[in-house]
Amino acid sequence: MNDFSFPAPQGVLHYGPMPEVFAPEIHASAVERPVPAIAWFCLRSQPKHEHIAAEHLRRMGDVEVFNPRVHYTRTTRLGPMGVTESMFPNYLFARFNWQTGLAKVHYATGVSGVVHFGEKWPTVPERAIEEIRAELASDGICELENPIEAGESVEIAGRAFLGLHAVVRQVMPGKQRVLVLMDFLGRQTMVEVGVKSIIRRGFDR
Repeated sequence: MNDFSFPAPQGVLHYGPMPEVFAPEIHASAVERPVPAIAWFCLRSQPKHEHIAAEHLRRMGDVEVFNPRVHYTRTTRLGPMGVTESMFPNYLFARFNWQTGLAKVHYATGVSGVVHFGEKWPTVPERAIEEIRAELASDGICELENPIEAGESVEIAGRAFLGLHAVVRQVMPGKQRVLVLMDFLGRQTMVEVGVKSIIRRGFDR
């Protein structure tokens, strides 16, 4: 996802209601150039409603929606649990004809508004969308998986030692297990646990 960022605001970021009568000034990102009638825009969703906004926009039929997601593992009382959520919390992308569809997208269910800065409505370059897509699997999800390494601080997610903190001392590749050192009942203990039973400390989106 090189060279991609949300447009830097020149003033206050607006995503609230738009006047009933408006004549927005549409600008292409980065440089001033003619903007095609159909272009990508960044939308802000209502809190934790990215998927709801995406579904309603898709039902319009003439709006292409891009809501990239990530999948990772989080520690719970029942052990490690897979979590899937938006790659950009509270944001998603939509490609539509802004000359005829800007208002209906702006007011769509689950959408707080099309990101704009005053009277300027920046578009998102097609290249930026393609670079994000290149990081995703065919289902539109990016798996956040990094191999555990010796020396890392982790949290045990297995039921027997749930919530205990430990340090990885040895990784045993073929067995999908690691040897960890942790304080248990007042003494340091070496324990062998499965890779899926530990979570990196501090990893919480």
